[in-house]
Order: sequence, then structure tokens, then C-alpha cells
Amino acid sequence: MNQSAVAPVGVLLVNLGTPDAPEPEAVRRYLAQFLSDPRVVELPKLFWQPLLRGVVLPLRAKKSAAAYAAVWEKETNESPLRSVTRAQAESLAERLGASPIIVDFAMRYGAPSLQAGLTGLMSRGCERILIMPLYPQYAAATTATAFDAVARVLSDMRRQPTLRFLPPYFDDPAYIDALAGSLRAGVAALDFEPEVILASFHGLPQAQIDAGDPYMAQCETSWRLLREAMGLSERQLRLSFQSRFGRAKWIEPFTANVVAELVRDGVKRLVVVTPGFSADCLETIEEIGVETRDAFLQAGGDKFARIPCLNSGEEGMRLLETLARRELAGWA
Repeated sequence: MNQSAVAPVGVLLVNLGTPDAPEPEAVRRYLAQFLSDPRVVELPKLFWQPLLRGVVLPLRAKKSAAAYAAVWEKETNESPLRSVTRAQAESLAERLGASPIIVDFAMRYGAPSLQAGLTGLMSRGCERILIMPLYPQYAAATTATAFDAVARVLSDMRRQPTLRFLPPYFDDPAYIDALAGSLRAGVAALDFEPEVILASFHGLPQAQIDAGDPYMAQCETSWRLLREAMGLSERQLRLSFQSRFGRAKWIEPFTANVVAELVRDGVKRLVVVTPGFSADCLETIEEIGVETRDAFLQAGGDKFARIPCLNSGEEGMRLLETLARRELAGWA
């Protein structure tokens, strides 16, 4: 068959999302969409929506807008998450080369939307599309809700594409190798040697874990495999969870509590890595790089460093290329 007659294959990178501007109204729209997802907040709608609209959004939008403003990329006028995800898509397209593959990106919440991503690839002739949620560890509030959204988009289509979904890669050797390589390079570039490295993952409500979500167990597996790859003990590479929201019980240990404990134990030099995030965002740059750093130093620590996420660097892109080529086998 003539290669020019072969329909292109689409690859769609998917991340969580971002507001369109670091302003209260834009953040309010984004948070309203995000926190209205029943996969994210598992409360009865009749109870949660009045609380969300009347209390949470008015209080949280202004504070979150200020945090976004602190990390906003003024040159491109977008959040770091969107910039990084775009760079990942562009780099992956180059790495996949001259094959009939078209790579794009989308956000579960905010823009560019999943609907825009899917219909855009289809309009360019893609009849087969690989969806790549950039969440190493599976959670219903991240991976599953992306699947839900894709299904809703397809439900309105008369002619649907054939889809494949990237599975969670929390224990994939390519993922662990990328984390270990990035962590080694990041630590080697510092002007100090850390006494402890803290692996901070995003938290989840404990009730979601109790209901059967495998997220916490997968984070613990990633942490164990990274320790083994680095040759570090549990004391040298600690585990924690960040980004609590609301009054419900969340999985532990909390990052803030572990940092305080380390200072009490006399630790003066700390490095934090965020293995569950594929791209730097508000939670890594501001929450870890500013809030956690300040708390550690003010409590008596001397040296602190945040290791960037894999982003679009060599280690991260080698991982995404490995995963994409594996999932595209037989298609392209």
C-alpha cells in the first residue's frame, strides 16, 4: 500500500488542567469545573454544589489566583503546566519521526479541552488515537475521570475513532529509570549533599482508598522501586503526600508533617522530588518550591532544593517515547 494512503495515527497527551489566566474569575471557572467532577469530590450533589458555589469558590478563587500569578509565565501568558505539556507534545512528535503520527495535547479541565483534542485529531484524518493520561499512578480522580470525559465526547459522535489508552506506568522500568536519572542529575548539580530526600506525591481522601482506589499502593510501589534504583534506605528516601483539601481525612504521612518531623530530628539539608507529577505546576513550584521550602528553613533547616519534574527534559521525553512506541505497536 502507498504510504501516503495510510491514515495518520493520533497521540493525545492528557494532563489535569489549568485556568486560562491568574485572575479570580478565570480560576473560579476552572475550580468550578474541577471540583464539580463527582470523581474528584465524592459527595452528594445536592449537598456539595451549594457549598461549592456559596463558600468554597468565593474563598478559594482569590487565594488560588494569587498563587497562580506567582508562577504564571508572562512571556507565553500561560501556566507552567500548559507550557510543559505543549513542549512534551512537540518533543514527542519530533522523536516519533516521519511515521504517520500526529501528536497533540489536552487538559481534562480547562483548555485545550479533551473534546477539542479528539475532534482536532480526527479532523486531520486520524482514525486511530492513543490517549496518554500523564498520571504514572492510577486514581479514579485523575485517570478514570479522563476516561469518563473521552467516553462522553465519543457518545455524541456518529463516526468514532478506534482508541487505545496508556495504562498506569507506576512500576514501569522506563519510568523508574527516568526518575532515578533525573534525581541523580538534580542532586549532583546542587552545592550540598542532602541528608534526606523526600518523595512527595499528591494526596487523596482516605475514603477513596478505603473504597478500593489503588493509588496509594501504586505510589508506595513507585517509592520502593525508586529507592532500590537509587540504592537508598527508607530513612534516606522518605515518602509523603501533599495538597490536602477540606476537612476529610486524607492519606498520610502529610508532607508538611514529615518536613516538620525531619527538622525536629536534626535534619539540616533536604531535597524534595515529586514523582507523581509529570509536569511542573502550582503544586510543585509553589506548594513545594516555596511553601515547603519556607517552612523547612524557618523551622531551622539550612539547605533545601526541589528537583524539577521530568517535564520535557531528556529523561522525561525518553520515557514518553518508550511508552508511546510500545502502545502504538501494530498501528505505526
